Amino acid sequence: MAIRYLPCSSSVRTAALALGALVLLSFPASPAAATDVPAEPAPPRPLPAYSSTLLDRPGVQVRPGPAAPGLPADVSALAWLVADARTGEVLAAKNAHRPLPPASTLKSLFALTALPHLDAEQRHVVAEHELDEVGDGSSLVGVAPGRAYRVADLWRGVFLSSGNDAVHVLARLNGGLRTTVQQMRAKARELGARDTQVVSPDGYDAEGQVSSAYDLAVFGKAGLAEPQFARYCSTAVARFPAGGWSYRIQNTNRLLTGADGVAPYPGLLGVKNGYTSHAGATLISAAQRDGHTLVVTVMNPQTGGAQAVYEEARSLLDWGFAAAGKVQPVGSLLPPQQDTHAAPNPAHAAGTATVRALEPDDSDWPAVLLVAAGAVTVLAGVVLALRRRAVSLARRRNTARRYPD
Repeated sequence: MAIRYLPCSSSVRTAALALGALVLLSFPASPAAATDVPAEPAPPRPLPAYSSTLLDRPGVQVRPGPAAPGLPADVSALAWLVADARTGEVLAAKNAHRPLPPASTLKSLFALTALPHLDAEQRHVVAEHELDEVGDGSSLVGVAPGRAYRVADLWRGVFLSSGNDAVHVLARLNGGLRTTVQQMRAKARELGARDTQVVSPDGYDAEGQVSSAYDLAVFGKAGLAEPQFARYCSTAVARFPAGGWSYRIQNTNRLLTGADGVAPYPGLLGVKNGYTSHAGATLISAAQRDGHTLVVTVMNPQTGGAQAVYEEARSLLDWGFAAAGKVQPVGSLLPPQQDTHAAPNPAHAAGTATVRALEPDDSDWPAVLLVAAGAVTVLAGVVLALRRRAVSLARRRNTARRYPD
């Protein structure tokens, strides 16, 4: 009777060795493994400090501790928000995501979008058609057709005089009004500003153009992190060219300049104010004190007159500095993927758990390498056993051929 056997070919041995190598290479090397120094245990992940849905609720949201000061009673704005500009933690808010017309505070998003694309030292001769679509009654810095301006001069016209004429020229340099609007929409989504709908880059009243106290705070926080933006928005006074001479322009943010009977706010960094008859007064303010930087947004105060937006921002800044460390955050200005406190999306919970199971932290590497080494040893043993069996079967086959039944 002939004996049947399965030969151990070179392809089998190669496949087995390749499998062993694949097991080893599937675990990337780490510094801890290379130096044989065990990694420190990873710290526990922080527990959520707030519900990610709190800011979606209407009305005032605040979580005061025992020593926290009470919120100011004189704030009448339809929506407002106070946040830590460094961490993004929202300390308190009212109607954070209520869509409202933003007026010229939308220029902050325009600057975030276009500033990186334009050379501040570039000189440009303004064409008449570049000013054709500036809205009637717009705030202007005085851009004149046929005159040459540096891009930096135009940006000062945007931030200090809220000049819609300067915005339109810069938007043309950025690829055109339509292109700039599309870029602004994309930038808002990138920053997690889901309430903002852009129709015009200058914030001029347009049907469907809205933002929110939350989104404006996101723009303010992002702007402070950009050196050019931060420099422009904190400039109180500058000179604007007019051919062979120049004239003085002053920032329309009264908290920065102290104009019109509004006392300047100590440590103010900017950011942008706005007003239209449809939007009312709007403001993004930021200030620094004792190592803390706050960003405050105020949209459309209902009482208090023309300067109410500045006084209400002042009250909220004072409260925010006094409340630092004494309140629990009610949300975050960071996009969801950057917000370490945000609750995970239940729809992705299973997938997230699977990914984490396949991605051990540094403290697991010694064990991982030990397992990998063991796997390679086992595979080598399997290959050797198969080879010995093949040799044995071959000998038996030869014997069977010599001595048939």
